[in-house]
This record gives sequence, structure tokens and C-alpha cells, in this order.
Amino acid sequence: MWAKAKPALAAVLVVGLSACTAQYRTHGYMPPEDELQQIVPGIDTRASVEDLVGTPTTSGVQNEGGFYYIETEVRHFAWKRPEIINREILAITFDGAGVVQNIVTYGLEDGRVVPLQRRVTRTSDGELSFIRKLFGNIGGLSLGGLTN
Repeated sequence: MWAKAKPALAAVLVVGLSACTAQYRTHGYMPPEDELQQIVPGIDTRASVEDLVGTPTTSGVQNEGGFYYIETEVRHFAWKRPEIINREILAITFDGAGVVQNIVTYGLEDGRVVPLQRRVTRTSDGELSFIRKLFGNIGGLSLGGLTN
């Protein structure tokens, strides 16, 4: 009887222990260092940077802002909430003519946690829905005011 139970018990132990190993995932894109070395501040432009290192993860929206490449490594372990263990942000800034001005790399140690708050504007009429408001106006119109 133990001869049949041993392989089944071993399989259950292997599956159980493999669930307790941490899994790491990388999100985003960080250009390799050798490609970054080819960017020359004061000479390269937006187009040449994009051709050389690829499309940025995001870019500034005001006045043709900079390029930002973001890479995050996340650790998933068992039932616990995923934990960010590493984040790198490469910021390439441009001057008014679109020429590279500066290249800076930031990590988790450089950042601050910014708490996001949900702000909801409450109306004074309570929780009346649009349909209820629409039907509430039926009969409230006076034809006398429309014929003047």
C-alpha cells in the first residue's frame, strides 16, 4: 500500500513546495547601457534618440517634454501582495529646439511614495439618478411661460 502512496505523496509535496517559491516579473523597458552611451547631449535630437533606444514608456506633455523609460521588477510570493523590489527611471530631457539636454537615471531610493486620493464631488440633491431627475421634471413645466 505504501508503494502506491509514496509517489502520490511526493507529487503533492513537490507541488506544495513549488507554490512557496517567489516569482519575479519585469515590467517596462530600460535601454541597455551601451545604447545610452551613444546618445550625445547637445547633438542628438528627439528623432535620433527614438531611433537609437526605442519609443519611450511615456513622455512629457508640456512643451514637448522629455522622454521617460521606466522598468519595474515585482516580486510575487504566495498569498502576499506583490512587492516592488526595483524600479529604474531614465529621464532624457530636451531643450526648446528638441536637442538632448540631459540624461538622468533614478531608482527607488530617489523617489517618494505619493498617496493617491479619490476625490468625489457630492451634489446637494442627494443620490438622485439622471432618469429620476428627468421624470421629476415632467409636469413641472408651465405652458404659460412658453407662449409669451
